[in-house]
Amino acid sequence: MRAFATVVKKTALAAVFMTLVPAGGAGIDILGVSIAKADSVSSVVVRGNKRVEAETVRSYVAVKPGRSFSAKEIDDSLKALYATDLFSDVKISREGGALAVTVVESPLINKVAFEGNKRLTDEQLGTVIESKARGFLSKSRVQSDTQRLLEAYRRNGRFRAAVVPKIIQLPDNRVNLVYEVDEGDKTAVSRISFVGNHAFSSGRLRDVIKTRETGLLGWLRTTDTYDPDRLQSDQEALRRYYMKNGYADFRVVSATADLDRERNIFFVTFTVDEGDQYTYGDIDVQTSLSGLDTARLKSAVGTRAGGVYSAEEVEKTMEALVLEASKAGYAFAQVRPRATRDYQGHTIAITYYVEEGQRVYVERINVRGNNRTREYVVRREFDMAEGDAYNRVLVQKAERRLNRLGFFKNVKIGTEPGSQPDRVVVNVDVEEQSTGEIGFGAGYSTTEGVIGDVSYSDRNFLGRGQYIKAAVQYGQYQRGYDFSFTEPYFLGQRISAGFDLYHKQYLVSTYRNYNEETNGGAVRFGLPITDNLTFGASYSLYAQKISLQSSDVDMNFDNGEASLAYKTYVCPTYPVGCPADTSKWNRQVWVSMPSISLTYNSLDNIQFPRDGFYAKLQQDYAGAGGDVAFIRTTFDGRFYKELNADWGLVGMLRVRGGNISGLGKNVRIFDNFFIGGETIRGFASMGIGPRDITRIGSAANGYTSNEALGAKNYVAGSAELMAPFPFTPEEFGLYTAVFADAGTAWGIDKGSLPASGTIISGKYNGNNFSNGFTYVDDNTIRSSVGFGILWRSPFGPLRADFAVPVTKSRYDRTQVFRFSGGTQF
Repeated sequence: MRAFATVVKKTALAAVFMTLVPAGGAGIDILGVSIAKADSVSSVVVRGNKRVEAETVRSYVAVKPGRSFSAKEIDDSLKALYATDLFSDVKISREGGALAVTVVESPLINKVAFEGNKRLTDEQLGTVIESKARGFLSKSRVQSDTQRLLEAYRRNGRFRAAVVPKIIQLPDNRVNLVYEVDEGDKTAVSRISFVGNHAFSSGRLRDVIKTRETGLLGWLRTTDTYDPDRLQSDQEALRRYYMKNGYADFRVVSATADLDRERNIFFVTFTVDEGDQYTYGDIDVQTSLSGLDTARLKSAVGTRAGGVYSAEEVEKTMEALVLEASKAGYAFAQVRPRATRDYQGHTIAITYYVEEGQRVYVERINVRGNNRTREYVVRREFDMAEGDAYNRVLVQKAERRLNRLGFFKNVKIGTEPGSQPDRVVVNVDVEEQSTGEIGFGAGYSTTEGVIGDVSYSDRNFLGRGQYIKAAVQYGQYQRGYDFSFTEPYFLGQRISAGFDLYHKQYLVSTYRNYNEETNGGAVRFGLPITDNLTFGASYSLYAQKISLQSSDVDMNFDNGEASLAYKTYVCPTYPVGCPADTSKWNRQVWVSMPSISLTYNSLDNIQFPRDGFYAKLQQDYAGAGGDVAFIRTTFDGRFYKELNADWGLVGMLRVRGGNISGLGKNVRIFDNFFIGGETIRGFASMGIGPRDITRIGSAANGYTSNEALGAKNYVAGSAELMAPFPFTPEEFGLYTAVFADAGTAWGIDKGSLPASGTIISGKYNGNNFSNGFTYVDDNTIRSSVGFGILWRSPFGPLRADFAVPVTKSRYDRTQVFRFSGGTQF
């Protein structure tokens, strides 16, 4: 009781003294009890500001006039003002009944400049930093920008780069911000090694990943440097490759990049655990949805018992089953594959369960990171839109499509809860990459000689997802220009449409005794039936002009004389009635030609395939107007298989063929198939098939034309085995091949030729001649064997072949050596 009385007494005394404390006092200690009172000010005064409005400063101050505050509000105000980066110094003090905020404004950046940079342009570096012209200078931001610049150079393979920021003072509290850059030498990937791989060679796995080894021409590459993001995507690429080829237990144990600082190079090592290869066991489809026909669902399954297991095929089957269920009215259907693994028999039995999924709708699709690419280009790759049923399988399909476009370095699709429990927000994050290219091409072939080209192409023109290409070619015997445009989504549908305009000129050469000029264009459409199968349709209209040169009248076949067949085509009344001026020896026709095609392509690599199948069947129908009428059918099929992974052996089988038939008209010589060394190696270009063997002059002093007339039919087959060139470093990209070719070409419309045996006599330009026209046409099987040397150069594949004919016709023209290659660089 006594203690309680003491407390009451002290409280009463404190209340009395409180009335004596003047307003604005912070507090007083009475009888050992501290009594605190909150402070307040009548106004907030701003000093030192010149560019920033006083009201803007006050908006960041937590202390408000007439309201109580404490030391915490002062501290929060200081932090908020400094966080704006508008001020280099801030002081807050009490001046009577007011709160004074004194600021020193940060300098205004007049210009941001870069010095010493060559590999990365000012524009590229400017997108990396946050400091911008006409913004306020922040030392903390400059420091972070320096680290961003260093990171940009590291991602471009320059780990020795150094960046020093410098601030140059200017009048009126302005500065120039200059980043002095020492880019250093390129830190390239010297070696990429694989540990634990047995099913596939290290060379094969290097083709799967994006990172490349540097070499003699490493200065032409950009992927031979270390990039942690690329290394991460390489691991995913390896996983997908193995899972696609049946290795369901595959995993990347580690992926390391060791930097040799002394030599400024990286050594990248992937350690993998392949596991065993699996095949499909029993495949079944079950559904709890009564309205679905199980037999119809099974017809959509792309996995077959006994085949090699492929995670990619399983994903595509899930997509197909979802679409089948959607067509039947089950918008929320989901597919769950259940795999039963037989570790002893190395089989995986799969049962696809089609059932009703959770009823969730897409509330919104957010596309982020697309600075150049239009948003609709991303959205159209989805088979769903806002308001549709959400389906995870369709989202995965869209992500795969977006990655295949080649517009983006990375694509990530995630989800977050929507505004309601049955709503979901889909976030699409993309990182764009350059899609335009200015190319300078050079090449050489034994047929067309040296040829060069300059081209511009863009896979994502103006960010609309369209493809354009303009090119100019100029060479010894071939010249021209062309322009192509392709819209991949014509009228909003997944149908490609485009057009081509071109001019081509072929000059007289060893293999062609006439000039040919073609001007025209084409419109085309492509409809994908499956991921690998495409139906195409096109219409071409072009003018073809054939002209002969002055030496074609002297009857000397030894100096490039055109045969009698070509003369009578250009001038049907040859030699009587033809103009003496040979510059007028030309004939032009118009060709109007619709075409259809069916293409199947499962090759793993277009330029250098190791696995997969390619086949194209095409039919051309000339005669929808124009001066010629024919139907032409061609087929080209190729099959590739890696036969031995450790040795890098790749086998290839190829079958080709064609037929052309006139529609009420004879097939012109120039519409025939001209077959030679490009089809059956060991023979010259245009070296196989019907030939003009007309002889001019006497037996002692005469000449035989031996000029190709083309063929209405041809068939050819090839078998080839390729392997890395022995005793050479793999990074050189040298390969050797052995091959065997066989085929034949036959048939010609006699009505398109001068009548055989007709005696043409008379005088023309002072030349006396009296000869009949003779040609040879047989279906002898031509064959050859040989070997080739290939170089996977940065300029594209280059190849030299040496072949010896085994069987041939008497009048065929042979050629042991053949070289071709060249592409954009």
